[in-house]
Amino acid sequence: MLLKKELGVVENSFYEASVSRPEPAPPLAQRITADVCVVGGGYAGLSAALELAERGYRVVVLEAQRIGWGASGRNGGQVIVGFGGDGECAIEKQFSREDARRAWDVSVEGLKLLDERIRRYAIDCELRRGYLSLSVKPRKSDALRRWMDHVQAAYGYPLRWLGPGEIGQWIESRRFHAAVLDEASGHLHPLKYCLGLAEAAARAGARLHENSPVFVVERGRQPRVKTAQGECECQYVLLAGNVYLGEYGDDIAPEVAARIMPVGTYMIATEPMEPARADALMRGRPAASDTNFVLDYFRLSADHRLLFGGGDSYSANAPRDVVGRIRASMLKVFPQLADLAIPYSWGGFVDITMNKAPNFGRLGHNVYYLQGFSGHGLALAGMAGKLVALAVAGQAERFDLFARLRHHAFPGGALMRTPALVLGMMYYRLRDAL
Repeated sequence: MLLKKELGVVENSFYEASVSRPEPAPPLAQRITADVCVVGGGYAGLSAALELAERGYRVVVLEAQRIGWGASGRNGGQVIVGFGGDGECAIEKQFSREDARRAWDVSVEGLKLLDERIRRYAIDCELRRGYLSLSVKPRKSDALRRWMDHVQAAYGYPLRWLGPGEIGQWIESRRFHAAVLDEASGHLHPLKYCLGLAEAAARAGARLHENSPVFVVERGRQPRVKTAQGECECQYVLLAGNVYLGEYGDDIAPEVAARIMPVGTYMIATEPMEPARADALMRGRPAASDTNFVLDYFRLSADHRLLFGGGDSYSANAPRDVVGRIRASMLKVFPQLADLAIPYSWGGFVDITMNKAPNFGRLGHNVYYLQGFSGHGLALAGMAGKLVALAVAGQAERFDLFARLRHHAFPGGALMRTPALVLGMMYYRLRDAL
């Protein structure tokens, strides 16, 4: 197993082992021009590149590693409506009722956009419907029921309550007290979807360069985006590298970097089970997550493995004994799987904002940024890329809706915000245990 502790990365990924990547796109090694330069080859950047290329723009995508190397290729695979954690609360506090509904509807449209792209570009990514939000005790069930009732009343979004007498019909686990079933959300193979977006963008005319970390973005009327060996002069820049932008150059966007925090999230995959045994774990094979602050999430793969993640790390380093730590959490949920081997473990950083709402905006008039998806990036990042493309094309109303959201920097500056978050997480772990 390769550990990149400075980036919080554990690389022994089931996702990587189950895809066939094309040959790497060549690094940028010359001076080029484009209409739009996209920094970051994940969902947000590739989505924007696809939309813009199909509108006739000359688009260049610069990815520091390989396409999908960041969170877009390592996440839990949950395709979820809405926003992360208390992001809905932040949006409702800052927006009118009508604008909060508009924001929610954008997230719902993100699900539909994902469906449309999978069909249109024939992306084989194992999409499956169904998502369970699971409470572990009566107090958390009460909060979950209030959330469900609010979402249905405020946004007209259909959800199904599974009470204590019904939950056992849906999941073969004694850990959970109640649940909410979202039949429109679901799960997929995140890296296959990301690679499919990249292929679609390239076919539409976008120019992709891998192993091309950006060190400097010179702003102005015609920005220059510089790598070690080349540069791109353009009309617009989209910064879609999230927490990894700062790994390669401090001069890219320091004014927005402090608004997001890198959070390490890690997963394991069991060996394959017999199909009937896998089917018995969860009715209909939905994705699932508990509602603890430090949550566990899990789902079944197309080849009948349990994929299980959780115990987020707010330290900059990869945790010790990833397999042992997450396997212990898995066995609290499914003790009947103790006989299964764990051949894969992987993970890395995702990004969160302090209020868990997404952070989109502009630096000047021609440098856009997308960050802070806070665990909801699979559907929302794709939609965010579309909103940027529409804004570049002169239709900025919905992008500007999200750009109005106010975000605070994490306290303590670059040196102290991670230790402060570690202390905060200790508090929330204690709360989850009560």
